[in-house]
Amino acid sequence: QVQLVESGGGLVQAGGSLRLSCAASVRTFSSYAMGWFRQAPGKEREFVATISWSGASTSFADSVKGRSTISRDNAKNMVYLRMNSLKPEDTAVYYCAASIKWPFIISNVASWGQGIQVTVSS
Repeated sequence: QVQLVESGGGLVQAGGSLRLSCAASVRTFSSYAMGWFRQAPGKEREFVATISWSGASTSFADSVKGRSTISRDNAKNMVYLRMNSLKPEDTAVYYCAASIKWPFIISNVASWGQGIQVTVSS
């Protein structure tokens, strides 16, 4: 089981940026695809971004594509999500997730972080 702890959330003005970090406690971190989901109030949890085991491949939801990057540091067991040009509709609880299966979808997620709030004010 992978333990995941998110950090870096908070209140940001529209148009601003933030970087979410996720620390993983597992010896075989490089065996996991990593990514982020988010859930806004009254909505279902949705995919945001994912990065492959080696970091060579990334994928983004259309809603954040072009203004987000995802990266990982396998030596430090860390994954990062940087979001730019934030919009009020980006407001949600963001969850770090780990999976040994592909595709990176909710049903394949092996471990979830506790979630971290991101609020974008207009």
